[in-house]
Amino acid sequence: MFWVFHLGGWILWGFYKYLLTATTFGEVDPGYSAYVAVITVIGIAISVFLRYLYHFLWDRALWLQAIGFIGGSSLAGYLWIELRSKIFYGWIENAEETAAYYEKLGDLAELYQKVAFVEGNTGSITIMLGWSISYFAIKYYRVFQEVREGALRSATMAHEAQLKMLRYQLNPHFLFNTLNAISTLVLERNTDLANRMVTKLSSFLRYSLDNDPMTKITLAQELKALQLYLDIEKVRFEDRLLLDLDIEEVAQGALIPSLLLQPLIENAIKYGIARSETGGHLKISAKVFAGDLFIELCDDGPGCELVDGQIPDAKGVGLSNTRERLATIYGPEHSIKLSKTDPHGLTIFIRIPFTENRVPTSQP
Repeated sequence: MFWVFHLGGWILWGFYKYLLTATTFGEVDPGYSAYVAVITVIGIAISVFLRYLYHFLWDRALWLQAIGFIGGSSLAGYLWIELRSKIFYGWIENAEETAAYYEKLGDLAELYQKVAFVEGNTGSITIMLGWSISYFAIKYYRVFQEVREGALRSATMAHEAQLKMLRYQLNPHFLFNTLNAISTLVLERNTDLANRMVTKLSSFLRYSLDNDPMTKITLAQELKALQLYLDIEKVRFEDRLLLDLDIEEVAQGALIPSLLLQPLIENAIKYGIARSETGGHLKISAKVFAGDLFIELCDDGPGCELVDGQIPDAKGVGLSNTRERLATIYGPEHSIKLSKTDPHGLTIFIRIPFTENRVPTSQP
């Protein structure tokens, strides 16, 4: 990129220099184009020296860079105009022509020389300063881009780490509850039920480990995974645990975070259905409206007291974990609310942006 900008910029300056002279004086000496080419090459070489000077000063103190910037540009501009003058008066105009021109100017010759000296040096130094400014501007822009990309990568990694932490936090919580239930069955010498629970648990954990927590799955796939979990719970509750599904066809293809519903269903069973001698019903409904996916989870357990739609003094990780996952993934474009189920129980409303799965899923 440096050489593209470097050579391209100097070539454009050479064309500009030649066209400016041709436009001003009309007829240009045939050797003048060669002169412009030579001084352009000299400018390229001198500014390359500036590049290596700035490379040397890049990691130094800022005041050293400032001195190098001003001093290097001024020295480069002065050296360039001196070489240009020697080549011009030795190639385009000879000493006799120059002396004759000064003699013709008379008393104005000295003033003309001074003005030409100041104008030439100022123009050359300005061009070298412009080159240096462009160099530092591009350099710092690239550094800024690298820092910005590094910050974005770090933010992405932190975001992914947080999501994985939230997702994997559910496994120990779920395992504790399930293994505790298996332990109870073993103590009661109900080995058949304990064996069935272990087999179901193995199937659920295999699904959980094979599923990348960073990828989203369709609601239909989520319900299949949820069925693995409910198979475990039905070993304990048998016919006392009933599940009703009311899922719109278009909602089945909606993408959601993996195992989003499992901790909520687990809470409903633990705090609702498990406390009832007759068991209870769970209902999951989903529909798509106005570009959003609406999911509703209801249980007919005893319910709980709500304060401003929140459970006061809630200590479980399931609901809080779900809130954090949704907030991390969707930000303000989601909502999760709690309300009482009529006549008793708890209902959870979830709204997230509707994103449809474009890749057809394989059928079992």
